[in-house]
Amino acid sequence: MFLQTTAFNKIDSLKKRIRIIQGGTSASKTISILLYLIAYAQTDKVKTLTSIVAESIPHLKRGALRDFKNIMTAHNYWKDDSWSASDSIYTFETGSQIEFFSTDNGDKLRGSRRDRLFMNEANNNTFDAFEQLEVRTKEFIILDYNPTNEFWALTDVKGKRDDVDFLILTYKDNEGLSDEIIKSIEQRQNRKGWWQVYGLGQLGEVEGKIYKDWKIIDEIPHEARLKRRGLDFGYTNDPTVIVDIYEYNGGYIIDEVISKKGMSNKNIVDMLQAQSYQVLTIADSAEPKSIDEIKSYGVEIVGCLKGPDSVRNGIQYVQSQRISITARSVKTIKSYRNYLWDTDREGKILNTPHHDFSDEMDAIRYGIAYEMNAKIESIPYEWEEERPLYGDIGI
Repeated sequence: MFLQTTAFNKIDSLKKRIRIIQGGTSASKTISILLYLIAYAQTDKVKTLTSIVAESIPHLKRGALRDFKNIMTAHNYWKDDSWSASDSIYTFETGSQIEFFSTDNGDKLRGSRRDRLFMNEANNNTFDAFEQLEVRTKEFIILDYNPTNEFWALTDVKGKRDDVDFLILTYKDNEGLSDEIIKSIEQRQNRKGWWQVYGLGQLGEVEGKIYKDWKIIDEIPHEARLKRRGLDFGYTNDPTVIVDIYEYNGGYIIDEVISKKGMSNKNIVDMLQAQSYQVLTIADSAEPKSIDEIKSYGVEIVGCLKGPDSVRNGIQYVQSQRISITARSVKTIKSYRNYLWDTDREGKILNTPHHDFSDEMDAIRYGIAYEMNAKIESIPYEWEEERPLYGDIGI
């Protein structure tokens, strides 16, 4: 059961047309907003349309849409025949509807009008997308985000209009959190940049962000060539991550294959062999037994090369490349945005990456930095024959 927390009550108190909700981690922003919108749709006297949007369909499916379905199911509201999967629209007994679509769909932005709008993780959407949707929304608009940096909601909306409510939420507004999660959050108080943003919900530039200026793209260009795969092992606490690495126009494109906990070595083999084209996989060399077992199934796999400063050098090499990520690589994008250098007790940034959000980034580093290490060590490439074009491998 999803609780009506302090966060919900604070959101319910907002009355102006545009409602900006800034908050830290585990503040129950999205869940509370969804509960609020569901309650509206269930009690409407006249049927309405609510649009819930995010930067891409994959982000919706793994974020707001999944949360919506979980809430509806947990409260025994969900009815299969009320859901149109083809249109991503749920119709309530009142006749009111909630629809889901992405802001990368230009036709949707400039299409039909609505009564209510929720832009999830607004800082990952453009100001133009907001304006296109705002002028076509009758009642109110809700924006939520983590305040990792200043963006259009703060520079072009808040303080520039007289119809804006502004609210800050933190984990303390969410009574549904377990003691373990609260303890985990509060253990990071010494990381000043992180704590400012995710603990206190205050605007700040997250200090020590490792990677910057990567581009998110909708699809892999036809001319891109599949180069290799990166693999980071995990099981109980961390996910196993596999990423495809393409070469394109002097840079690399990252495409997430899987990021999942509980995968055995045989599961990994099945996933690798299920891919449309087989290329060399570079894995974490800390697990030679797993590498040998996977290799015994006929998978071309080697361990990454490690040595003094190999992590820092690998990170530096990756950051020196032009990197793009496919929009469907949701977990990888999240890790990219939150991958930070560690800090000491005084909050000083160290030259070692923090473990949080490292799994996807490690898999990328293994695959891309292998080329650098291979050149340094003069290791012959076994799998460097000409690769097919992306369009020729059936993806």
